[in-house]
Amino acid sequence: MTDTWLTTLITDTPQAGFELAITLSRRGVKYTQPDTEVLKRLRPEYAEDAKALTAASQVVAINFQTIAAANNYWRK
Repeated sequence: MTDTWLTTLITDTPQAGFELAITLSRRGVKYTQPDTEVLKRLRPEYAEDAKALTAASQVVAINFQTIAAANNYWRK
């Protein structure tokens, strides 16, 4: 993937920042496994796995932490 889609981590609101964190997380999976058929085939395996879902939530949280730092959310 060579398209430039992420031009800034600055967002207007914390909600927009959280949505960007989710996008970053999803794009990370897409970059790691670009075959959508494989992703679809594997989804049922992790969709009901508590450990996998917790790990996915952790990735989103780490991405949101990065965006929050870029936006100084804790100062507002």
